[in-house]
Amino acid sequence: MSLSDAEYAALRQTIAIRGTVRMALVPLVVFAWGVLLATVGASLDGLPSLLVLAAGFEAVHALHVGVERIGRYLQVFYEDGPGGPRWESTAMAVGPALPGGGIDPLFTVVFVGALLLNVIPLVQGLASLASGTAAAVSVGLLAAVSVLAHVGLLVRMVRARRAATRQRAVELESYRAIRARGQHPTT
Repeated sequence: MSLSDAEYAALRQTIAIRGTVRMALVPLVVFAWGVLLATVGASLDGLPSLLVLAAGFEAVHALHVGVERIGRYLQVFYEDGPGGPRWESTAMAVGPALPGGGIDPLFTVVFVGALLLNVIPLVQGLASLASGTAAAVSVGLLAAVSVLAHVGLLVRMVRARRAATRQRAVELESYRAIRARGQHPTT
């Protein structure tokens, strides 16, 4: 097996493994979030369960970005010649034809739904601000900080999803520019 064949096989295997890990990670994150929310989340203003959601989303996002980057590399350096594999090019051509854009590789709907459920207990803390007692104000301020943290994660999720929709085209052009300059190690 040539170095080129070994590289291709290793990268396709990496894509498969990362895709499997991503699919298994989401239910585990949602389960861990639910258990944490049910046991201590409401009493601590949702910050521990928010951290689980944030870490899970970032892990799924990193896995997706890596898989897409490897896919575009394979597309440019292995599929542009005659007789080569065509998986990446074919998958990229089919994607836009899917109604609604197909699947959400970042599971954004799942994570945003969990995030919104995570905020519900915080509404009570914010409502306590109106009572004006020192303890209520303290609880309310902590809830306000937690709500801001939730909004920050929501913004991050929206930005990551937007970036993911542009990633394929941007990286495809970047790899083509690298190839045109002759900067690939095998050229």
